[in-house]
Amino acid sequence: MPDATAPKRRRGAEPSEPEALLDRYRAARERRSVWESHWQECYDHALPNGRPFRGTGTPGERRVDRLFDGTAPDAVEQLAASLLSELTPPWSRWFGFQPGPALTGAERDRVAPMLDRAAGIVQAHVDRSNFAVEVHQAFLDLVTVGTASLLMEEAAPGSPSSLRFTAVPLAEAVLEEGPDGRLDGTFRRSEATLAQILHRFPAADLPGELRERGAEEPDARFPLVEAVLPDGTAYRWAVVLDSGLADPSWLAQGRFAQSPFVNFRWLKAPGETYGRSPVMKALPDIKTANKVVELVLKNASIAVTGIWQADDDGVLNPATIRLVPGTIIPKAVGSAGLTPLANPGRFDVSQLVLDDLRGRIRHALLVDRLGPIEQARMTATEVMERSAEMARLLGATYGRLQAEMLTPLLLRAVAILRRRGEIPDIAVDGRLVELQHRSPLAQAQAQRDVQATLRWLDTARKLGPEAAATVDAAATARWLGEAFGVPAKLIRAEEDAAPAIKPVPVSPPAAAPAPTPVPSPLPTPLPVETPHG
Repeated sequence: MPDATAPKRRRGAEPSEPEALLDRYRAARERRSVWESHWQECYDHALPNGRPFRGTGTPGERRVDRLFDGTAPDAVEQLAASLLSELTPPWSRWFGFQPGPALTGAERDRVAPMLDRAAGIVQAHVDRSNFAVEVHQAFLDLVTVGTASLLMEEAAPGSPSSLRFTAVPLAEAVLEEGPDGRLDGTFRRSEATLAQILHRFPAADLPGELRERGAEEPDARFPLVEAVLPDGTAYRWAVVLDSGLADPSWLAQGRFAQSPFVNFRWLKAPGETYGRSPVMKALPDIKTANKVVELVLKNASIAVTGIWQADDDGVLNPATIRLVPGTIIPKAVGSAGLTPLANPGRFDVSQLVLDDLRGRIRHALLVDRLGPIEQARMTATEVMERSAEMARLLGATYGRLQAEMLTPLLLRAVAILRRRGEIPDIAVDGRLVELQHRSPLAQAQAQRDVQATLRWLDTARKLGPEAAATVDAAATARWLGEAFGVPAKLIRAEEDAAPAIKPVPVSPPAAAPAPTPVPSPLPTPLPVETPHG
């Protein structure tokens, strides 16, 4: 929605660059406005502590007054926790780097240890940062409203980690979908005091009117619009001051190799920009269960206190009666006094529908499939079946999260650490260096290929020596090691692995050709980016 405090543009005048950016932001926000009432309804019934879309909200205020049934909030927290443990488990190696298909066997053996060390460095920075805290909040938004935004910045020097994360509430983020279908255009509106603006943008040229207002009212807050938009092979970053006291002006501008905003969705409907969530699918059942519990509580209150009637005889005043033990209620002689009114019926029908509603809510939010293990011990077959069930249920969602969240997040981390000189100048382009996902869910999806390979090996062994001779044991063990995510330093290189049977040479061996030089998997780095914030 346009700001009422924004300065009026002269009729016929061309908009300046800051004004053009604000016009684009307002148009994107206008397109988003149709979602806000739906999102707020999901927050009210499934995540009451989320950032509201109506007003700014007060920290610490009560937001559960309209909530009577806690099935949906509990299921949302369990599903978000399951995503955290299955996609990005804290202090566990959930990704790695491996040589790409463009490298030969010898080149892969030489590059693999270096890539394994680089992946360990990136993982260490992620573990020492606040990633686990902020990504859990982003998963809560993802499960509730279907779209989440995670801001990944470069931390200040001296911090334990070079990475810093912030879960951006959807109330602040306005997103655009690019031509490739990714949410790579991001606007974020926030407010800051004059002191905060000067601290974050010390070189900014601020209008005199804003400095005067900030000096008179130190607590006054001024709107800022931050935008990260794709620009060719990189991303343009700009911050506009839209105070309403003067024309919009730039506070800072820069470029990023990778967008600092990682936006991702649970499910995308054709023709829509924002995602849809499992809470949206279960919202009718959630609202019905909430209403049923509210009526049950009202019926219980009536059953405890009752409904009473009294004759209007001028002696009994119903307004002064308190129904507490030991109360003496006066009445006129010969009058009926205060008598209970018979309850016309009982609300036993609630028990017929409430359990069914709660079961459907848990099923829609995958609690009955991905919830905690009920038995302390599980057999190997049960573990495999549970992993296969998770891979089947979250397969489509995991594919989208891998493309929209995990890959951009790791590419952004590599860009920051590579520019700071903490890892080699590698380019994870899928040709020279590949990104390998090693999360529990990714491993569960790879179990089918591993099991098929192991069955083939067992069958070849049973067929006899001739069939077993067709198996390349070293190559098979190397492939299984990569599939299981075994560190590269534990896998012997091909030239160091002695063959099991040495063939008898028929003629003198020819001179060994000169070794092919290993192409450097370090292409020209992308343009240096301006530090974010």
